[in-house]
Amino acid sequence: MAKDRYWDPEIETMPRKQLQALQLERLRWQIERCYRESPFYRERFDRAGVRPSHLQTLADLRHFPLVTKEDLRREQEAYPPFGRYVIAPRETWQELHPSTGTTGRPVNTIWSKEDARVIADHTARTMWSFGTRPHDIVQNAFSYGLWVAGMAVHYACALIGCFVIPIGAGTTQRQIDYFLSPGSTVLLATPSFALHMAEALRERGISPDEIPLRIGCFGGEPGAEVPATRQRIEQGLGIDCYDYYGLGEIAPTFASECTEKDGLHWAEDHYFIEVVHPETFEPLPPGEVGILVMTHLTREATPMIRYLTNDYGKVDLEPCRCGRTHGRIVGGILGRADDMIIYRGAKFYPVQVEQVVRKMPELSDEFRIELSRDERGMDRTTIVVESAYPQDEREQQNLVERLRRALKEALQVTPEVRVVSFGTLERTVFKAKRIVDLRQQGK
Repeated sequence: MAKDRYWDPEIETMPRKQLQALQLERLRWQIERCYRESPFYRERFDRAGVRPSHLQTLADLRHFPLVTKEDLRREQEAYPPFGRYVIAPRETWQELHPSTGTTGRPVNTIWSKEDARVIADHTARTMWSFGTRPHDIVQNAFSYGLWVAGMAVHYACALIGCFVIPIGAGTTQRQIDYFLSPGSTVLLATPSFALHMAEALRERGISPDEIPLRIGCFGGEPGAEVPATRQRIEQGLGIDCYDYYGLGEIAPTFASECTEKDGLHWAEDHYFIEVVHPETFEPLPPGEVGILVMTHLTREATPMIRYLTNDYGKVDLEPCRCGRTHGRIVGGILGRADDMIIYRGAKFYPVQVEQVVRKMPELSDEFRIELSRDERGMDRTTIVVESAYPQDEREQQNLVERLRRALKEALQVTPEVRVVSFGTLERTVFKAKRIVDLRQQGK
């Protein structure tokens, strides 16, 4: 188990029983300190009738209450600015990182100095697992500043010893310039931005063969594990494409694919993951799809105990072909509960639309899902797509019919379809906004 294969061989290949014993030890420490030092958690545990002494096995965690983002928002409103779940002493604090606030008011998260060190280390572990090495030039196109992913990757690059270009999100043409000189070899960005860069590369007449870029890892939104999207990124940039996963309240970059591309490994020595039923919230066995629930095992400043992520996924606890024993989120994030669309009795997510749209070479990478109401007040869902090149009326009508059939097969319902000309839909350098709710605008 040479260092050239694993960032931390002892931890990454730890036998499962030994890894679970480490998790239980750290979980007991975390539960005890949360009960002792946090009125927020103590009150919640007391209402649920549980005490730290009730945690005898990892399975016992199911008896402790879930925490939602709305719980955190209410707590911080009642006890501003950080709520009563900040446990680490003030002198240990290093950074403040609020959530993006895309689904409501941002939630403030604090990293202690030790938290920042741990995050940098396991981010370096993820980057090493998909092939980043000290000789690489890393183009960090994740947003810097308050959004956490950019900072975590930056710190990890220092640990690995890479040369980093801290360009952040934005300035697409400059991104292309750095592909050419000094010649970035690793790219970190959102999948939407990666597709936008590939489009810009084509528009400048630059072949992927002309740039030294060899790998990229993409997070901040689902997409990189969608086969059609992965293929478009890989062909457009001439790279191997990997998926990244993180959450502002948990950690920015705690799960990534390895070179086997067989699920997102997460750092089980720092995070305990459950999958729960979306209605009963009872834990589900490995292999079943449910909502991911995260618990910090080592976080000092703002630990989360059973945080309900609203992200759908399934886990596999069997060792990976790469030799790592830590669990994997297989197939990536399958959708967010917040993004579920219910149309004529069928339920689906934007990622399912993405799978259909990006399989069709006649369409560009961009799409939108418009929610509106017709003149009778009935809900209407329209998939808006771009043609990749000019088409006559007959070609476009044929395209619409094929797209409608493919959507019906994938979604079990037939939404309306509208095709617009290339370049009509807005491009993004951050997280793509796929759902446009016109019902709130009276349209």
